[in-house]
Amino acid sequence: MSVATASAIDDLTAVLKQICGPEHVISDPNECAVFSQDIWQKGETADLIVAPADSEETAKLVEAASTRGVAVYPRGGGMSYTNGYTPATPGGVIIDFTRMNRVVEINAEDMYVTVEAGCTWQDLHIALKPLGLRTPFWGPLSGISSTIGGGLSQNNAFFGAGTYGPTSDSVTSLKVVLADGSIVETGTASTRGAKPFWRHYGPDLTGVFMGDAGALGFKVEATFRLIQAPSHEDWASFEFATLDGVAKAAADMARTGIACELFGFDPNLTKVRLKRASLAADVKTLKNVVAGQGSLLKGVKEGAKIALAGRSFMADAAYSLHAIVEGRSKAGVADGMAELKSIAEKHGAREIENSIPKIIRANPFTPLNNMLGPEGERWAPVHGIISMSDGPACWARIDALFETLRDELDAHNILTGYLVTTLSTNGYLIEPVFIWPEELFDIHERSVEKDFLARLPRHKSNPDATALVAKVRSAVVDVFAEFGGAHFQIGKTYPYRESRTAAAWALVEALKSHVDAKRVINPGALGLK
Repeated sequence: MSVATASAIDDLTAVLKQICGPEHVISDPNECAVFSQDIWQKGETADLIVAPADSEETAKLVEAASTRGVAVYPRGGGMSYTNGYTPATPGGVIIDFTRMNRVVEINAEDMYVTVEAGCTWQDLHIALKPLGLRTPFWGPLSGISSTIGGGLSQNNAFFGAGTYGPTSDSVTSLKVVLADGSIVETGTASTRGAKPFWRHYGPDLTGVFMGDAGALGFKVEATFRLIQAPSHEDWASFEFATLDGVAKAAADMARTGIACELFGFDPNLTKVRLKRASLAADVKTLKNVVAGQGSLLKGVKEGAKIALAGRSFMADAAYSLHAIVEGRSKAGVADGMAELKSIAEKHGAREIENSIPKIIRANPFTPLNNMLGPEGERWAPVHGIISMSDGPACWARIDALFETLRDELDAHNILTGYLVTTLSTNGYLIEPVFIWPEELFDIHERSVEKDFLARLPRHKSNPDATALVAKVRSAVVDVFAEFGGAHFQIGKTYPYRESRTAAAWALVEALKSHVDAKRVINPGALGLK
């Protein structure tokens, strides 16, 4: 991908101002630099940021850029840690989708909802909740800021995923802008005169654009199927003395498909989560727990349990596993929870106070303060999705890798930890995280709450530690490859191209050439040039 000339950018700037309005086209170098970085790295700096109002403006601006051979990058909430939207070469245009944040249609009779790509998961959840409706998968932990369009390109784990799988499994239809400005609809939305209610009619074109790292087209609208929001839920937490115990228990629980969310932490990450929370946050948290229980008496009772347990309900060296079960009846939820508790006991677990899953369910989309360590450190995860039977062995293999590097990691004050969660009955997601002293990027300054940030110490530039984090992250990705792992958030980080069979990669290349002949859409994503 060649770099656009200054005259081409000047010409394009004038055209984009006509399409979207001058106030929605930004060329300030400092602002472009901020939009060209993600949580992990700074990309090359874009020439322009443009924020379209709707699908039609998006189509026109993409066509204008493509005609001039200018690279175009999609950006939603900016929560990538894999260079998902950061420019691979100097210059180009970043499309800021956050103006396109509308819930287009809620169809309670046909049980689907259509949203624009810049709508956040939190906004969708708020719009559906009064109607007693929900999407099956309903968002990542960063849903206060993460956009649905980003989730479609990256794929997501967490809320609802234990039962219903990741983001893509809840989608019925997409509206996608291709590089030439044409608009393609998928599922029954592509049937003349039909509603976007169903995904499967002929080849699954919806799936082609899911998890594509934004390399094949710009998703501007998405339709999700709806379910009636479950009216009952229960929570349970367990501690384990060993990694092996918690790892195998998670796999056995996941195979049942009972837990809508199932997630575990190692001792390090548990300590970090508890240390991050402030007293003020605890008060807000308890208020939401009380309000979310359906009755004042039950709410006060559940809030009191959390308050009394405080932060001493778990042993310092314990691994923890947390399960949430939801359903249409109290008896059904109780039966499911009883089965999960039986599995945990079989693996040597001790049941502990269920504060963590209860709080997470009451406060699903919290401020993005978790993107920093408890002492203002930088934070960066890496992850892989492993088959259920290989999950425990893969986790143990990564843990052994960290132990071989322990002296080096400790010398640079790099803390490691794990979040493990599951995807339906066949996906075991392991997310090692790194926390280390390093100066912050502008994206951190803008994303973290100001009051929270003001209380944290600041760290100087620490390139040696960051280089070690990069090295170990790469080594972890190699371990995932040994186990045949898959990845969300492929961006420009995970070895998608290198791990494809020849026939599969030829098909991906052919798709790219068809939808983006000039290779201007997010060049470098998926390993496509």
